[in-house]
Amino acid sequence: MKKEFIINTASLKDQVYEYLREEIRNKNLQPGSAVNMDATSKKLGISKTPLRDALIQLEMEGFVTIEARKGIYVNKLTSQEIREYYQVIGALESSALADSFLNIKPIHIEKMKKLNEAMDIAVKKNNFNRFYEKNLEFHELYIDLCGNKWLKQIVNNLKKRLYDFVPQDRWIKEWEESSVGEHQRLIEAIENKDLKQAVYMISDIHWSYNVQEKFIQRYYLQ
Repeated sequence: MKKEFIINTASLKDQVYEYLREEIRNKNLQPGSAVNMDATSKKLGISKTPLRDALIQLEMEGFVTIEARKGIYVNKLTSQEIREYYQVIGALESSALADSFLNIKPIHIEKMKKLNEAMDIAVKKNNFNRFYEKNLEFHELYIDLCGNKWLKQIVNNLKKRLYDFVPQDRWIKEWEESSVGEHQRLIEAIENKDLKQAVYMISDIHWSYNVQEKFIQRYYLQ
């Protein structure tokens, strides 16, 4: 049975934002298609104000383009954009890792190991949702330790663009297996107190467009 989206009493703008995210993720709003504000506000039984606010947030995150007197259109995710996102995320995450490196204690390393083990199990069980959840936790551990909330916000927004708006049934098991291996090498570098190798694993391997391109082409651009 199709799930009906119901507006409740929480932040109206946030709810409309989540609704539009689901519409894009489920391909009810296709890349290149227009968002009909009149029809959407009528369907949800709301005024255009929270809808407009949600669309402004989506535009800031790169999901839609608002053209004055022309309309609002769902953006396509291009190869060039993916390359640029990878470059920015790699630079910011490696910076966060460098800044937090001395703050990473044995308890954090142990947590990273457990998260990576959980990811490995999730891959073996073909559980993409579980893998995705633990993968975010893994990276957020050292990002949080750096204490830069703006860095975290930018990285999270770019990851939304990369992850949240692509059908989950398109996931590539070999890619996730490779990610688990890369995480393991990162953990080993941290355990060995090898900052140079740890940063290299993030910026030049894990978030390198060239290294990951064979998977990127299959996942995003098919």
